[in-house]
Amino acid sequence: MRDHHYYVYLMASRPHGTLYVGMTNDIAHRSKDHAEGKGSTFTTKYGVTMLVWYEEHRYVAEAIRREKIIKKWRRVQKVRM
Repeated sequence: MRDHHYYVYLMASRPHGTLYVGMTNDIAHRSKDHAEGKGSTFTTKYGVTMLVWYEEHRYVAEAIRREKIIKKWRRVQKVRM
């Protein structure tokens, strides 16, 4: 049986720049995609290329729930992470 890993992550364009919160099951591949401008339309448009934080979850529902919570946070809370 395969262990599943899901990641909620935070990307930034630069210090004090644009932030992006996402969720994936392959953090290395996804952060590389963002860095190469192959991430989401939003991250490509705003140059969000640096992985600055992530946390691991075992269950996809848990990761999705956490991502939605973090997306609702104010910027200052995300920066504190």
